[in-house]
Amino acid sequence: MTMHSATLAINEAIQKRKAAGEVVLHLGFGEAGLPVPDFISSVLQEAAGKNDYGAVVGSVEAREAGARWFTRRGLATTADQLVFAPGSKALLFAAIAVLPGELILARPSWVSYAAQAALLNKPVIDVPIPAEAGGIPDPALIEDAIQRAISEGRKPGILLLTVPDNPTGTIAGEEAVRELCAIAEKYNLAIISDEIYGEVVHNGKGPSASRYFEERTIVTTGLSKSLALGGWRIGFARVPHNEWGDQVLQDIIGVASEVWSSLAAPMQAAAAYVLDEPEEVRQHIATSTALHAKVANAVYDEFIAAGAKCRKPEAGFYIYPDFEPLRDTLARKGVHTSADLATVLLDQHAVGVLAGEAFGDDPTALRARVATSLLYGTTSAERWEALRAPDPLSLPWIAKSLDHLRRALAELAAE
Repeated sequence: MTMHSATLAINEAIQKRKAAGEVVLHLGFGEAGLPVPDFISSVLQEAAGKNDYGAVVGSVEAREAGARWFTRRGLATTADQLVFAPGSKALLFAAIAVLPGELILARPSWVSYAAQAALLNKPVIDVPIPAEAGGIPDPALIEDAIQRAISEGRKPGILLLTVPDNPTGTIAGEEAVRELCAIAEKYNLAIISDEIYGEVVHNGKGPSASRYFEERTIVTTGLSKSLALGGWRIGFARVPHNEWGDQVLQDIIGVASEVWSSLAAPMQAAAAYVLDEPEEVRQHIATSTALHAKVANAVYDEFIAAGAKCRKPEAGFYIYPDFEPLRDTLARKGVHTSADLATVLLDQHAVGVLAGEAFGDDPTALRARVATSLLYGTTSAERWEALRAPDPLSLPWIAKSLDHLRRALAELAAE
C-alpha cells in the first residue's frame, strides 16, 4: 500500500518550488510556525546526554508532570494512566489499532485518521460535520449512521472526536459533545478525543469528551501546536483508570514496545519541564495563541471579502473556506472540484492550500483548508518579532503576504 500524508506532501512540494526561486504563499501546512524559546531548548540541551531507552510508557518525571497537567484541567489523573510517544500521531494509530470495531469519523476530518484506519484494514463510517463547527460527526446524523451500519452487519466501535478541530479551526459546542458521549455510551463505543489544539483556543477552553464519558475516553495530545515543537515529536495520551482502560493501556504499550520503544529520553525531560507549566511556558503559549488568532482572523477576512463562505476561526491556525457562492465564476475557469481549486490557486496565483478532498470532504465541494501559521516569518528573527509585536499584521512580511493573498483571491473571483 502506497500512502503519503497530504499535508506533508504539499509542504514538500511547496518547499521545492521555493528552493527553485518561486514566490509561493504557503497556506498548506499545519505547522505552528514559531521558534523555540531558550528556556525550553536549554532543558533539551542539558538532557542531551540521556541516551537510555527508558520505560515504554515514559519516564516517571514526565508522566507525573503530565498527570498534574490533566488534573489542573479538572480531570483527576495519576501517572500510571499516561503513555508518551514520538508524537500524538503514533498514539492515535496505536489506539485505533487496539480498539475493536469500525471507526466513526467526522467528514471532513484530519487527513491521517482515515489513512491510519486504511493501514489497519479498519472500515470507516463517515458522518458529516454539523453547520456550527467541525471535528465531530453531526449529533443529528450519527445515530442513523450507526444503526444503518449495524443493520448491514457492521460493527461500529470507535468514535473519534477532534476538539478543537483541524481542518476547520473551530470548536464543537459543549452540548454537542455531551450528546455524542451519550450516544457513545448507548452503543458501547470507545471515544478517542484528539485534543492536540486544546491549548491554542483563542478565547476560553474547548469541551472534552472525558467530562461526560470518562470511563471509555482516551485523550491524545502533545506539544507540537501549543509550543511549536512539532519536530520534537512529543505526544502523550491519557487512558481511564478502570478495567477497560487498564487493558487498553496495556494493549497500546504492546504496540509501542514493538514499534517505537519509547519517546527519546531528552524529549521526556523537556516534556516534564513544560507540563509542569512554569510561568514562562504559560506566558509563551498565551502570546503564541494571541498571534494565531490575529493572523487567522485576518486571513479569514480576506476570504470573506472575496466572496467565500467560512466559519470564523476559534482555535489554532486554520480556516476552511467554501467557494460555493463563486461556483459559476470558477466553473468558467475550469474549477469544478476542490482539487481543481487547489491546483489553480497554486499554479496560477502562487497560493498553496490543501483541497477539502484530502480531508474526506465531497470532492465536488469547493472547499479547502487554509493554514495561516507560516505567515509569521521565514527566519527565527522575524517570527520572534511577530510574537512580540503589538500589531503583527503591520509587519512588512505579514502585510506583504496578506496583500499577495488579497490579489490572488480578487483575481480568482473576478468574472
